[in-house]
Amino acid sequence: MQHSDIKRPLEGIRVLECGIFHAGPGCPAILGDLGAEVIKIENPSGGDPVRRSENIGNISFDLPGNRTVFCEGSNRNKKSVTVDLETSKGQEIVYRLARRSDVFLTNMRPQAVEKMNITYSILSKINPSLIYATVSAFGPRGPDRERGGFDYHAQARSGWMYSMGEAGMPPMVCQFGIIDQATAMMASQQIITALYMRERFGIAQEVHASLLGTAISLLHLNILLQQMGGIENPGHNRSTAHPLRNYYKCGDDRWIMITLTPPDRFWRSLCLALGHPELENDPRFKHDDSRFANAAQLVAILDEIFVSRPRDEWLRVFSQYDLFYCAVNLISEMVDDPQVLENGYIVDFEHPTLGELKIPGYPGHFSKSWAQTTRAAPELGEHTEKVLMELGGFRREEISRMRDEGVI
Repeated sequence: MQHSDIKRPLEGIRVLECGIFHAGPGCPAILGDLGAEVIKIENPSGGDPVRRSENIGNISFDLPGNRTVFCEGSNRNKKSVTVDLETSKGQEIVYRLARRSDVFLTNMRPQAVEKMNITYSILSKINPSLIYATVSAFGPRGPDRERGGFDYHAQARSGWMYSMGEAGMPPMVCQFGIIDQATAMMASQQIITALYMRERFGIAQEVHASLLGTAISLLHLNILLQQMGGIENPGHNRSTAHPLRNYYKCGDDRWIMITLTPPDRFWRSLCLALGHPELENDPRFKHDDSRFANAAQLVAILDEIFVSRPRDEWLRVFSQYDLFYCAVNLISEMVDDPQVLENGYIVDFEHPTLGELKIPGYPGHFSKSWAQTTRAAPELGEHTEKVLMELGGFRREEISRMRDEGVI
């Protein structure tokens, strides 16, 4: 059956977005994957700053056709409408569009939202059925509710930076936009839940997601470990960690990850797969307690064994045994992984300026529906006239006049 014959989960839902960067705009992009119509409101003077984010440090995001990598990820599936929200006429445009929308999302700070007169109290009176979603740095309450922040701040403040790397290392950050993307996913969950409540109970409401709250949620088990067990940020130390829950460098400088739990069940199979059956009954490693007590010795032995063959050879050998293992992939390797491709976690995409390339697919599956990116990020203001005429009810001459006045 072709996709055209199957409904998408959010078909018929319209999302109006006034957002910048990724943690906010990434959410409607996900809703767009699920079939929602997404209209992005941008400032006529330059639009979302990600359109101009050409690099961070020495990492270039610049793409042909005056595009940027971050803009493509944050604004896929959207229609771009340029509106100056600091003008009363621009605000009236948003009000008209909000009347015909199901969801409004912003990640502007409270003072900016108030200045532009697009607060929840205002838009909910215009459209009582509207789901109003806000994405912030640090949450809707507390002393820092109005402070701005980015991905790195959430990694830092949540404890994430001390939960990465090996024990004893300085705090580490993870590139790029990990918490931004997770926050976009959290916000999409909030919105879909609110839409469901609206359908069941007739209740429309405001929902909120934050970078800090999302980062803390991702550390759920680490937080329980600290609070219940008193263990603070137990970084992985490869040379002394449990040998059967570890990663090893192979003969071609590529790595393999093994996680064999419960260890006693898999110890014999691992010894056979490694071609060293004598290790099975070595008194230092015969039981799990002794393997962990002598972890440094066993890790050193396994290091010597794994480095004797290239990684792909080890992967072939391990496939003959009931072991939990995988390659440690570079992204350039992952995008060609047959398992990844078969499940649509990476999909082919025809980009209007970049041509054929691979992009992340929607990570879930539906038996009687589908979700995927269908449209690249729009050009700035690409859909202004069409949207204002079809949804806003503006006449062509009104649109021309507003363009001359700099409203759009």
